[in-house]
Amino acid sequence: MDISLANLQKKSDFCVIKFTDVREDDFSRLELSLPGCRKNYRYFRSLLEPSTKLLVLVKANAYGHGAVEFAAAMQREGADYLAVAYPVEGLELRKAGISLPILVLTAGTDFFPEIIRTRLEPSIPNLFTLKAFVEELRAQGLKNYPVHIKLDTGMHRLGFMSSELDELIAYLNETPEVKVRSFFSHLCVAEDPEQDSFTLGQIELFKKNSNKVEKAIGYHPMRHILNSAGIERFPQFQFDMVRLGIGIYGVSALPGVKLAPVASLKCKILQIKKLGPGDTVGYGRWGKAGEGTVTATIPVGYADGIDRHLGRGAASFSLNGHRVPTIGNICMDMCMLDITGVDAKVGDTVTVFGEDPSVCELAEILKTIPYEILASIPRRIERILVR
Repeated sequence: MDISLANLQKKSDFCVIKFTDVREDDFSRLELSLPGCRKNYRYFRSLLEPSTKLLVLVKANAYGHGAVEFAAAMQREGADYLAVAYPVEGLELRKAGISLPILVLTAGTDFFPEIIRTRLEPSIPNLFTLKAFVEELRAQGLKNYPVHIKLDTGMHRLGFMSSELDELIAYLNETPEVKVRSFFSHLCVAEDPEQDSFTLGQIELFKKNSNKVEKAIGYHPMRHILNSAGIERFPQFQFDMVRLGIGIYGVSALPGVKLAPVASLKCKILQIKKLGPGDTVGYGRWGKAGEGTVTATIPVGYADGIDRHLGRGAASFSLNGHRVPTIGNICMDMCMLDITGVDAKVGDTVTVFGEDPSVCELAEILKTIPYEILASIPRRIERILVR
């Protein structure tokens, strides 16, 4: 199946990717703004030297935005690399015709034949993984296969520690089956000015350790450590490449920067009810109606990423220029809104998040991060690319 941008089904001003065979008007949709995406991409690109490569993360279904659709957009925009978390994500992109180099951040050891067949590039965090991958390359008679060496500079999640570098160097120097395409590491707190000393320490350790391995193997792989926050706050350490994640999706680490929201979760009102005193709404009867209360039911619930803690009036969504609060508990597939005093009818559009409210506002209510909300939007929600 070819799902390049050029081959997407056109419909009015939208490019529509169907995950179901039902009419889109009956269900919720996640609108993905290509102009917003391009605006954010160009903002981050403007912070970089012309020679610096830009990798865009499309893991976790492109942070909930739709991996194939978003990867195709990034390929068209001019990204140099893509990154996914797991091999199956990279295989999906290759099947859809995405040709950019793809870094697999958590390659594991179970999908090496598929990785090699589709020319995915694995992250190597330890000697065990490296040796297992080399065994597969030898079995296929391959040499100089690109790999990315992960260095642990303080996250303490994955990667080679400083004490493990000598053994890594010795093995690389006797192993022509692989060629290091890059050294990379990950910053823990690049967005937090109060912890800049830790971040700078990570960067210095990264330089030291990558220099050590580079000198020993005798050639110059790329280096990259900056994430979205790092690009904005530490552009002097962009090295050969940077990794753009949440920033491309519209979230900045700087309070004065307003990026374009790329994703807008919208749905249509299913039913409107006029209630009176004593009436209750939803499971547990937590929604209490008063005189003249009017409610609207919309087809999104906690199975669609709408956390139950947004219910009972904790959050409000946009309807015809007004903010309307939730009423009662969020259900699995639906939630109810108090639209008293708002002129509305069945079929009108409600914006759960986008320009207003923003995903950051909902994240603040939930005391979480925008990543979690975006990544929670399931595939049953239709993704629509807006040109």
